Amino acid sequence: MEQRLLLAVLLSLTVTAIQAKRDGKRLVCVQSVQVLRFEWENCGKPEAPAVLKTLSVAPDPITIPGALSAEASGATAVLLDSPLALNVTLEKEVAGFWVKIPCVEELGSCHYEDACELLEQLIPPGQDCPEPLHSYGLPCQCPFKAGSYALPKSDFFVPELELPYWLTNGHYRAQGVLGKEGSELGCIKVALALHSG
Repeated sequence: MEQRLLLAVLLSLTVTAIQAKRDGKRLVCVQSVQVLRFEWENCGKPEAPAVLKTLSVAPDPITIPGALSAEASGATAVLLDSPLALNVTLEKEVAGFWVKIPCVEELGSCHYEDACELLEQLIPPGQDCPEPLHSYGLPCQCPFKAGSYALPKSDFFVPELELPYWLTNGHYRAQGVLGKEGSELGCIKVALALHSG
C-alpha cells in the first residue's frame, strides 16, 4: 500500500511493486508522485460477507513521499484465512478510452492465488503490525476474524516509491475481488490519477 485497511485500497499498486522487485523487473525511482482525485466504492454483491464501509484519505492531492491522514472501517461476517484468491483488474485511460492492462509476469490485471501470502511479503510472520495498527489492536496478517474493524483518523508518512516504468502518469482504475473456494467475499473499486515528477 501501509496500514491494514488503507492497504486494502492501495493493494493493487503494492502488489505491482512487490512482484516487480521479486522478479527483477525494471522499476523507475520517482522523486515525487502525486495521487489525485482518489475515489473508491464497494462493488460486491449485497450479500458479500466482507465490506469496506468507510474510507477517507487526505489531502488531495496526496504527495509521495509525504504525509497523509486516513480513517476507515470495515467488517467481515466470515473468517478470512489462507488461501484468499485476489483478482485484480487494472485499467488506464488512453485517448478517452479505458484500456485493460494485461497480466504480464504477474503485473497488471492478474489473479493471485493467495492475498495472505502477499501480506506476509509486506509484514513477515512474527513481526508486529506497524503503527497505528498495533496501538489499535488491528490485525495486518491472516487470519482476520469475523467482526468489525475501525481505524480512527490517523497520520502516516508514505516513503518514496519505485514504480514499474509503465505505471507513471495517467488516470487509472482498479478493481479487486476477494474470493475463497469459488465464492466472492468482497469487491472494491478504486480510481485515481498519478502524476510523477
